[in-house]
Parts: sequence; structure tokens; C-alpha cells
Amino acid sequence: MAESRKTIWPLLLPIYLFTLVFVFAPLVYLVVLSFMTRAEVWGAVPRLTLDNYKRILEPLYLRVFAESIRLAVSSTAIILLAGYPFGYFMARMSPRWKKRMMVLLMIPFWTSTLIRLNGWIIVFRSNGVLDKFLMALGLTDRPLKLLYSYPAVLVGMVYALLPYMILSVYSSAEKMDWSLTEAARDLGAGRFQAFVTITLKHTLPGVLSGVILTFIPSMGLFFIADLLGGNKIVLVGSVIQEQLTKGRNLPFAAALSVVLFVLTSLFIALYRRIVHTGEPEGLY
Repeated sequence: MAESRKTIWPLLLPIYLFTLVFVFAPLVYLVVLSFMTRAEVWGAVPRLTLDNYKRILEPLYLRVFAESIRLAVSSTAIILLAGYPFGYFMARMSPRWKKRMMVLLMIPFWTSTLIRLNGWIIVFRSNGVLDKFLMALGLTDRPLKLLYSYPAVLVGMVYALLPYMILSVYSSAEKMDWSLTEAARDLGAGRFQAFVTITLKHTLPGVLSGVILTFIPSMGLFFIADLLGGNKIVLVGSVIQEQLTKGRNLPFAAALSVVLFVLTSLFIALYRRIVHTGEPEGLY
């Protein structure tokens, strides 16, 4: 046992060093910076204060956090409802079709997200593709104001993050032993009961991974809100970016980042706790 530990330590040392330098140290710096005082021109003065966190309690910034959480929850729920069936049925396909579907999922990643989102601007703009299509069907008689609205931002979030949920569910469903479902059916369980008691529980790790990969980015993807929402939809990421570029208030931007990090961590911990109570024994 002692020899195996001596052998594995040199292999683990680079991982620990990377985590310490590029993960732990920046987080500590961010927390320390959030308690500093803004300098007159740029940077921060090492004078500790709680004003940065008190400022977050102002109604303006509380509304921004509430709007960010609402958008994150809404987009994650839609992504889960759309991505789970896709990933599930993809895992049930033949090997040839699995490869084809995987290629189709990877194609969007070959293009910049900004370019793909500009395509949605063409779709949602007044007298754009969607307006002409709806008017041609007789569903509307005038152009709709879809661009720079909450639904447009929601569609952009779902479009950008949906592949992560699909791949997470697929990776979990592909490893599942489908004979368990067949055994449940043989013992008298219906399709829905077998799905809930067997399939859903065994694919919960993939669901959890997908929720983490979609919920956290949707809280701070400010460029999607800027492109499709204009100045009407302001997220926490947008405020942080504004404080770094226009406001030049590094301590306040750091305080916003720390609060955002704490909120997302709490949501993840709550979700893990809910999932853990319903997982089958030995799932993790």
C-alpha cells in the first residue's frame, strides 16, 4: 500500500498544482479583492470595506440577480425537457445512427457562438424570417417585436446550451443496463412505471451533469442577453462586464462575482441533495 502511494503521488502532483494555481488561488484573490476599496483611476486600494456587498443589496442589483435566476431556471427547465428525450432516444439508436447524431451535435461547436446567435437576430428581427413565415400562414397580420425581448434571450440560451444536456444524458443512458428495464416489465411494471423506477433513476447522474453545465453558464452569459435582449434584459454577467470596462470598479465586480459563485453553488448543492435522496443504492 505504501509503495502504491509513493508511485501515484508524482502523477497526482501536477493536478494538485494546477488546481491550486489556476482554481484556488484566483478564487482567494477574488474574495480578497471584493473587500477592497476602489481606486480613483483603476484598480483597488488595500483598504478593507463592506460597501461593495452593501451596494449589492440596492433594489437595482437585487432585481438583476432575480432576473438572472429566473432566466437560468427557465432555460434549464426547457433544456431539460427537450434534451432528456433527445439524449435518451439517441442512446437507444443503432451504432451507425449514434455516430450520425453525434456529428450533428458537434457541428454547431465548429462555428463561433456569436456567429450562430447573429443568425437568430435575422430570424427574430422585425420583418425577418419568422415574421414573414407567420404572416404567410395568416397567423399574424403585422410584424412582431420579438427581437430584444425576454423570449428571444430565452431561445438563445436554450439554443446555446442544449447540446450539453443532450450529451450528458446520452453518456449516462448509454451505460445503462437495459435488461433491468426489461426485467421490470416482465414483473408487471408498465412502461411509465419502469421508466420512472429504473431508467430515470439510473440516468440521474447525466441529468445532474446537464443541469450543472446549463444552469451555471445561463447565469452569466451576458453576450447572449446583449445580442438578443439589447439593454432590456440585464444579467449579473452584464453588470460585472460593465463594471470591469466602463465603471472600472474592480472590487464591486469581484463582490458581484463572489455572490454569483455562492448562489450557483447553493443551487447545485440543493439539487444534488434532492437527487441523492432518490438515487438507487450504489449509483455513484
